[in-house]
Amino acid sequence: MVPLSETKTLTGGQLVVETLRALGVEAVFGVPGGQTLAITDAILDTPEIRFVTARHEGAAACMADAVGRLTRRPGVCIATTGPGATNLLTGIGGAYRDSSPVIAITCNNRLPDLDRDDAQNADHVSIFRPLVKWAKLVSDPRTIQQALEEAYLRATTGCPGPVLVDFARDVLESSLDPALLETVASASTAIEAAQQRPLGDPERIEQTARLLREARRPVLWLGNGAKLADAGAVALELAEQVGMPVITTFNGMGVVPTTHPLVYGALTRMGTELSSRALADADLLLAVGNSLNAISTGRWTMQLPQRIVQVDVEPAQIARYYAGRTLSVVGDARAVLSAVGESLRRDGGDAAAAQQRRARLDELSAARGAWLERAEQADETPQSGTIAPAAVMRAVRDAVPDETLAIFDAGNPGVWSYLWEIRKAGTYLKPVGFGNMGFALPAAIAAGIQNPQTPIVAFVGDGSLGMTLGELETLARERVPACLIVMNDSGYGNIRQEQWAHFGADRAIGVDFDDVDYAAVAQACGIESVRVTDPTALAEAVRDGVRSGAPRVVEALIDPAISAWTYPLFRFFEPEG
Repeated sequence: MVPLSETKTLTGGQLVVETLRALGVEAVFGVPGGQTLAITDAILDTPEIRFVTARHEGAAACMADAVGRLTRRPGVCIATTGPGATNLLTGIGGAYRDSSPVIAITCNNRLPDLDRDDAQNADHVSIFRPLVKWAKLVSDPRTIQQALEEAYLRATTGCPGPVLVDFARDVLESSLDPALLETVASASTAIEAAQQRPLGDPERIEQTARLLREARRPVLWLGNGAKLADAGAVALELAEQVGMPVITTFNGMGVVPTTHPLVYGALTRMGTELSSRALADADLLLAVGNSLNAISTGRWTMQLPQRIVQVDVEPAQIARYYAGRTLSVVGDARAVLSAVGESLRRDGGDAAAAQQRRARLDELSAARGAWLERAEQADETPQSGTIAPAAVMRAVRDAVPDETLAIFDAGNPGVWSYLWEIRKAGTYLKPVGFGNMGFALPAAIAAGIQNPQTPIVAFVGDGSLGMTLGELETLARERVPACLIVMNDSGYGNIRQEQWAHFGADRAIGVDFDDVDYAAVAQACGIESVRVTDPTALAEAVRDGVRSGAPRVVEALIDPAISAWTYPLFRFFEPEG
């Protein structure tokens, strides 16, 4: 292949791809169209970048989102104008609400034809603006590199998130001076700049350390920001140093192993008796990377301590809801927690307070033991030929290695994942803030492409799978070594159960499907698949699937009557009196 720098011309599309390569992009997910051709053709000549064809642009956005969540670097998705671009929106919304860095590239009509009723005409920037951190139409080919570098920086700095770069078709097809490539190498400086994180105000860090020394019943509540900052190890070190329990938000799940003796699980608008107990009598809340928004706090109905320290990299999120009782620390979660721990080591502590913290941990530890005993006996007996959802979680967990990446879709698979034991940090993915269904299958494809040696299991309901069924062909075509567990209850199970809970057992509408053999559908796509109806067969099928190194679909028929809305282990702790 002749280097581009030695050719007489350089297209805008080639400059886009060369800049992406310099920024470290390894895969572009999308559906090609006429307007994208200058970019996709250039990818053909760029072996460092892989183009992954999705069957729907929404899935491509979820694939890019998964890369962002796993690597903290922007995943890249691409779509053509009009319906191609708008199909990205739901997946981009998921990345936006969960702070996942994504660069969405849309390719529009030619500049003279914009807003002139051309085919598939749409104002992409206006459409995407509410769901991205930043959006830009590139109308001059000489600004291509700068636009993409800025997109990378905006996607990864501060609170991460998706951005949109919209290219006019004639910009991509224009002929440029190859000398422009000489500056592309400098794109790596954008990567270096994005790695700089704010350390936090020293005075506020000292105040935080003082409050922790004096607290009798502190609790550390980790959110997504702690996960994005890779702050789990430092958080556990601080919790051990202080002697305080750790809980996470739903979006923070995976930042620390749930097997650690100080970790009491997830707490949001749903939770468990155990996680809610850890917060119930706290006198100090250290909320790190946790926005304390509606999802985290049960729409602000949860009783929080009168003293809160909130650490976040995004200033606008701090003290937004509990201003009167919040000490705010603007900074990177890992850096701030490390600095607080250093202050505590330097200045010692309050012996009486430390003794009370140890006594409280002993009480919580005893409560954990009792809760785990009840968990072993809590399963409701499923209907004949079905599996209880809790048994699905246990059977799969016991069948796969500790380092397995578990990906959960929205709806019941995500809710039942409260029972998933996280044995290694960074091995859990789920869409939370936007709750976008249809995430797990495309995310598993992207995860397998990004980390082909990592065991992957993805849990999807039959409702979500129906929205991304075409991606079974993508899974087969890309030969991704992921095991997809289909939790089939013949309907939109979580909504059905919510209807039952609110309106009565005979009041359900719009939530029931006919029986579909998804294992047979997967087999038609060339994927080895099986349908199971008991936990032993499920565990065996998953174990074989993970070991096979090939795509596998395991369809588990679950009991639709066992409801997460009434499951006893998901009830909140209620103090006596």
